[in-house]
Amino acid sequence: MSFFGEFLASVLPTVSYADSEEEEEEEQPVEVVEVEVEVEEEEEEEEEDEEDEDDEDEEEAEDPLDKLRAECTTTSECAKYVHHYQECVERVTKEQEEEGYAEKSYKEDCIEEFFHLQHCINDCAAPKLFYKLK
Repeated sequence: MSFFGEFLASVLPTVSYADSEEEEEEEQPVEVVEVEVEVEEEEEEEEEDEEDEDDEDEEEAEDPLDKLRAECTTTSECAKYVHHYQECVERVTKEQEEEGYAEKSYKEDCIEEFFHLQHCINDCAAPKLFYKLK
């Protein structure tokens, strides 16, 4: 039996009636529906409580890596990679606006420049990150 089935079996009372079978069939679904609704409401309340706790955690803790990455983009080591990446983005954007772009066999992208930039930023931020973690 599944966990949910065992849980419902433990919550639902076991009752036997001496009346006819028709009355039992009518009464049991009503009880099951009421209990299932209560269980669903409890689960929804628990999920809301967890979401509230998650929101509080998100507000309190800031990721120091984001700050370090922003600082590293302005360093002289990574400035040339930022410049190359921005030039490439401008070039690709301008090319996309031209007529007949969809029919071109080769379409330039900035993946290489992006990875060079990310590599530089990560190399700059990694040694400083562990000193800032609590």
